Amino acid sequence: MMSKSYTNLLDLASGNFPIMGREKKRLPRVMTVAGVISELDDDQANSVTSEGPSSVVQDRIIIVANQLPIKAKRRPDNKGWSFSWDEDSLLWQLKDGLPEDMEVLYVGSLRVDVDFCEQEDVSQLLLERFKCVPAFLPHDILSKFYHGFCKQQLWPLFHYMLPFSATHGGRFDRSLWEAYVAANKIFSQRVIEVINPDDDFVWIHDYHLMVLPSFLRRRFTRLRMGFFLHSPFPSSEIYRTLPVREEILKALLNADLIGFHTFDYARHFLSCCSRMLGLEYQSKRGYIGLEYFGRTVGIKIMPVGIHMGQMESVLRLADKDWRVQELKRQFEGKVVLLGVDDMDIFKGVNLKLLAMEQMLRQHPKWQGRAVFVQIANPARGRGKDLEEIQDEIQECCQRINESFGQPNYEPIVFIDRPVSLVERAAYYTIAECVVVTAVRDGMNLTPYEYVVCRQGSPGSDYSSETNGPQKSMLVISEFMGCSPSLSGAIRVNPWNIESTAEALNEAISMAEAEKQLRHEKHYKYVSTHDVAYWSRSFFQDMERTCKDHFRRRCWGIGLGFGFRVVALDPNFRKLSIDAIVAAYSRSKRRAILLDYDGTVMPQTSIDKTPSRQVISIIDSLCDDVRNTVFVVSGRGRESLGNWFSPCDKLGIAAEHGYFMRWSADKDWENCGQGSDFGWIQIAEPVMKLYTEATDGSSIETKESGLVWHHQDADPDFGCSQAKELLDHLESVLANEPVAVKSGQFIVEVKPQGVSKGLVAEKIFTSMAEAGRRADFVLCIGDDRSDEDMFEIIGNAVSSGSLSSNTLVFACTVGQKPSKAKYYLDDTTEVINMLEALAEVSDISSPPESP
Repeated sequence: MMSKSYTNLLDLASGNFPIMGREKKRLPRVMTVAGVISELDDDQANSVTSEGPSSVVQDRIIIVANQLPIKAKRRPDNKGWSFSWDEDSLLWQLKDGLPEDMEVLYVGSLRVDVDFCEQEDVSQLLLERFKCVPAFLPHDILSKFYHGFCKQQLWPLFHYMLPFSATHGGRFDRSLWEAYVAANKIFSQRVIEVINPDDDFVWIHDYHLMVLPSFLRRRFTRLRMGFFLHSPFPSSEIYRTLPVREEILKALLNADLIGFHTFDYARHFLSCCSRMLGLEYQSKRGYIGLEYFGRTVGIKIMPVGIHMGQMESVLRLADKDWRVQELKRQFEGKVVLLGVDDMDIFKGVNLKLLAMEQMLRQHPKWQGRAVFVQIANPARGRGKDLEEIQDEIQECCQRINESFGQPNYEPIVFIDRPVSLVERAAYYTIAECVVVTAVRDGMNLTPYEYVVCRQGSPGSDYSSETNGPQKSMLVISEFMGCSPSLSGAIRVNPWNIESTAEALNEAISMAEAEKQLRHEKHYKYVSTHDVAYWSRSFFQDMERTCKDHFRRRCWGIGLGFGFRVVALDPNFRKLSIDAIVAAYSRSKRRAILLDYDGTVMPQTSIDKTPSRQVISIIDSLCDDVRNTVFVVSGRGRESLGNWFSPCDKLGIAAEHGYFMRWSADKDWENCGQGSDFGWIQIAEPVMKLYTEATDGSSIETKESGLVWHHQDADPDFGCSQAKELLDHLESVLANEPVAVKSGQFIVEVKPQGVSKGLVAEKIFTSMAEAGRRADFVLCIGDDRSDEDMFEIIGNAVSSGSLSSNTLVFACTVGQKPSKAKYYLDDTTEVINMLEALAEVSDISSPPESP
């Protein structure tokens, strides 16, 4: 019986939302999609794509985020709203990096509550004046979506806080997850109302909308879509505690490009995909990609930057310079250390205050001289944990000021109010050092802002007053997203109060020349890697990742968040049983090559002995005098010989073709280039060494080779060990007549000149030499070794072993990229197809004369 929770998930994914409340009016579409408007009802699962030319040729990007880059406030007369751009919003700033002629459309929610009766008018106004499409969430969904699932479950978990108890971290609440899905659904509806799927790009931002890619991909299979995560992505040990872990991963994989600030975050995501979904990634020419049902999902690693133009404009403002002079007078003769943080439990404000206290105690020379100014932006979250942190901070400030304070001197200046960017820039300008000790932070731009402010703006009062080069110092947590890019900063573990205290002392005691060099290095990076650079780089990678979208055949499969798009080459199609039966009936000389595991025997089956049905079908095919039938497998000849002993006329190629026989009454042929296996004495000890060191690995000994398996080992460690083993074996066996190859969870050593492709070539050549050149070829397999056969078949016509009129059916098992032109879904379909061929075989027909 299907669980209730899973049933609910299916309901949510199909558009049935009992918690959604009343349905909103939809915006009139500003772009067109082929088909009638009724097709856009998102309760349908059909994809909508345009086969004809688009009605609009100009590229456009739709940027989707939880909140629009819009400031909204009621008019003084309380009649209507006043709107303006929020120039501090990253979404507004990133357009500087997009092509100048690209239209930008925003989809997101507003920070204010708009009455239902006003929503239609507000929507029209924002669309016409700002090209913004607001998503209005019902109150019950908004509370559970944002303050519930986002802030109580995802935010803490992504910052490494496990839900140990109901009062610490909070338990998983399925109703909050349902609200999260419902909110993402509403966002998808707003995107669908304005999208032109063949021409538009969609760029989704942050953890609030991680399942949105599934809703959009479900409707538009070829949509060009990117996603950027602005928070950390936790290690797999943390992430896999989330009950809906696979649903979120699969939803994200419906995007074409997934971006992260740092390699650590990307590595954690890739590890989760490997451990939970069995996916492996590859790096080609500097680009990381995940193969997912024929689609390559790109992984982008690029930290966001600041808006240089905005910061330089602030630095030129007169009120900033006035505030700088005021602060210089206030802190005259003092060394100012500065902290600027949001008030939340992960920013480590309490830890840096403890470090300041420790520095004053360990280095008394700074008492009366060093001042720590802490600006605390208002809290965006809420809860008991935050209250406890705030209480601890207040207690720390009071204790330190009482212990080390003097007349006209307070070591801690705590500013607990909103501070404008202009005032913040003034504090940056007069600070000797900025300290950021977040215990976990996605991308903190405070150090970047500080570096630009210390550089100053040409012509500003600060720049003209300073004699000599600019300088700055940074003490930052190693657990922050910006840490890798600021190589001149003093990195600390904020939990280590003593080492952080010493870092503070080092920063303000450092020689001026050293401070200058570090500042120059940081400013060069920050000024060249700004927000425009980041958005330009992400968009270019999205274009590159999506360049083949309209060349490939795509269709969606799966229910709920198991939905995914299969993308295949236009010439790759499902094998029609009727078509192959018709071709089979017309042909006179047939070659049938069958892999075993994964082709006629399911990979998941524990008992690998072929069923009576399989034996009967293969025996019937062999009894047809027009057929040459081979089982081509990596298994040993003894197993295959015993299993298929009832099939007297069956040819068998064992161990990828090292051993081969044409029928049961013929002897086994050794197809290898030699019989010297002295290399085993070299390879086996090396494999045993890695087996002992890698729990879950094993060695399979074949007559012709050795195979090291690591399928049951830890995915990351097993893969790492496999690469090391491959290099090790290639080194020690460099002068031996063997080939060392890696495959799916294996490293194999076998004699040179052995492959399934050579088996196929030998069969075709032998048939041609006997005057029975095949006019029908059926070759079926499911893994990498079978691709050799598919490749040889493609070359056999030019070599003369096959005629140009030969009907070729190279077929892989499963919908995946392959050198074969056909596919069947699974072993059941393979057996059904072979059974259909067996039924039309005429075993009484005389053999065709040469």
